[in-house]
Amino acid sequence: MRIAVTGATGRLGRQVVERLGDADVVRLSSANANYDDPQALRRAMPGADKLVFISSDGEAVKVLLHHQNVIAAAIEARVKHVILLSGVDADVGSPFCYAHTNGVTEAILRESGLDFSICRAALFTEFFMALVQQTGARLPMGEGRITLIPRAEIAKSLAALALSEPTGTHQDTTGPRTVTIEDLGGTDVTPAEFIAELARHGEEPWWIYAYASMFESIRQQRWATLSPA
Repeated sequence: MRIAVTGATGRLGRQVVERLGDADVVRLSSANANYDDPQALRRAMPGADKLVFISSDGEAVKVLLHHQNVIAAAIEARVKHVILLSGVDADVGSPFCYAHTNGVTEAILRESGLDFSICRAALFTEFFMALVQQTGARLPMGEGRITLIPRAEIAKSLAALALSEPTGTHQDTTGPRTVTIEDLGGTDVTPAEFIAELARHGEEPWWIYAYASMFESIRQQRWATLSPA
């Protein structure tokens, strides 16, 4: 059984490869299978029985194009099982830019004819705590609750799905409890204050928008999901 892993040299992808142990792994990275390059993806994919599809990064429109490229290459290579990393908030109706991307990607995969399993992850602990530190824990969470999960746990879940049969559905992979801004030792601020703070720190406009839209979805309790017991 040959398992291809996209983003295999990234912080999450490396951990997935390690978790796959002695499996025959094809490492897909920007060097040999860039998300932007459909032909490179098609060249790298043949022979793979399964694909661990770690989502791309960057502006949402480009991410969605990347995801379409990967799924098209998987269809052409007749991959037998695609394991997709998505997010708990995977909903085209969400204010969060990447929730729309995840929702559309899931729909494309479901309609592709490929067998699949979807891991909907909570917010990564490392990512969110870096944002807490960057902002001095001044965040526009309102009454929103979130769950946090380390990348290592998501890697474990993706590897387990890759070594199993397709589920044909999604599973939520989240932290053990929900937390509030108070639990984080932080201070609730308005969205406008948060945006101004990021701008003062020189954050790029795209990421300011991405963060702001994420917190709008948090205030709507879209990240308060807990995994089934």
